[in-house]
Formats: sequence, structure tokens, C-alpha cells
Amino acid sequence: MTFSLVARCIDTGMFGVAISSSSPAVAARCSYARAGVGAVASQNVTDPTLGPLALDLMQDGLSAAQAIAEVQKRGRFIEYRQVLAVDRQGATAIHSGPNSLGIWTQASAENVASGGNLLANDSVPQAIVDGFQSATGPIGDRLIAALRAGLAAGGEAGPVHSAGMLIVDKVAWPVADLRCDWSETCPIENIATAWDIYKPQLSAYIQRAIDPREAPSYGVPGDD
Repeated sequence: MTFSLVARCIDTGMFGVAISSSSPAVAARCSYARAGVGAVASQNVTDPTLGPLALDLMQDGLSAAQAIAEVQKRGRFIEYRQVLAVDRQGATAIHSGPNSLGIWTQASAENVASGGNLLANDSVPQAIVDGFQSATGPIGDRLIAALRAGLAAGGEAGPVHSAGMLIVDKVAWPVADLRCDWSETCPIENIATAWDIYKPQLSAYIQRAIDPREAPSYGVPGDD
């Protein structure tokens, strides 16, 4: 019921997760990233504890592969879970349990990994990886391009209704956390629209948090 990717920008070191599903509010349960550490997607009969666990393990110095191996040992009902990880070196690892739903598969390359379940066909994750690698621009642009590529390749077996994109960079909070928790049309395009609006303001929001004295104006009525 989900397809996703985790990725690292080789130029900036930023991490991101992008995800879409037929289930509501998928990004709220499945997307995890930590600046300077990595990114994780935990999906398919989701256990939300696995994302923070994998990030903690990578923060302690484990590679993505070592963290996923440890998640496989510690996770409950791990045969039902899919967990994707990318670490600070751009290495990736994926666990897809044999009880993942429907057509499920995975694909990975340096700095990007994708997985999905209840897919229309088994080519979707590779299309997502290829979409990320062939796209240009900020990591958010490439995450959106990858989701669009996955949808174009078939996406889920049925319509998707929610999507999200999470990006981290240097600070302790997400620099972008965009979600569409339910849409009857195309939640990926809702996220794309939100990103187009948010992207030019991203650095200003970071600056306002770090030192509002140096921040640009809000550009709203009354902000003189």
C-alpha cells in the first residue's frame, strides 16, 4: 500500500524521505530523518518504532547495512515490515519481510533506496531510483521527480491518497516537512505544489529560528 524512497544529496549532505500510499497520513507514520545521520522509511504494516531505532543506531556509528541488520534482530514481527535506510556515507540498505503485502520489491543505488508493497508491478522501485538519479536541482526537486517516476511506472495497484516529503539539513529540526494526509486526486502533486511555494522560503525559515534579527521580513500585511 506504499512506495517510498530515502536519499542523500551528495553535494550538500542533506537527507530526505518521500512517500505515497493509499492509506491516510502515510508520512506521519513512516518517514524519519536526522541531520548528519541518515534517513529511514518504515512501512508495510508499519511499526513506527523502527525508524527512530535505525537512526539511533546510525548515529552511534553503524552503517545503514549494520543498522538494518540490527533492526531485523530487534524488531517485532519483522517479517511483516519494510525498512529502508541511507547513512551519512550514502550507503543504503533495505529489509523487506516475506510477509510484505501484494507485489513488493526494492531497488537501491549509492545515496538512494526505494521500496514498495501492493504495487501495480515490480518495476516501480527501480523507476523511483532512476527518477532520483536522473533529476537535477535541490534534493526536494529530485524527491518529487522520483515519486512522479514511481507513479508513472504504475505506482500502487490502486489509487494513492496521501504523500509526504521530509528533508533535514544541519539543524535539529526538519527544514521541510510537507504532507498531504488525504486527497481524492493526486497527493504527490499536492506535495509538489507545496514544495514549489515553500522552497524559496526554506532558508528564511531556518534563519528566523537561528537568529531572527538577521531574518528577512515575513512579507505579510503589518510586517513593516
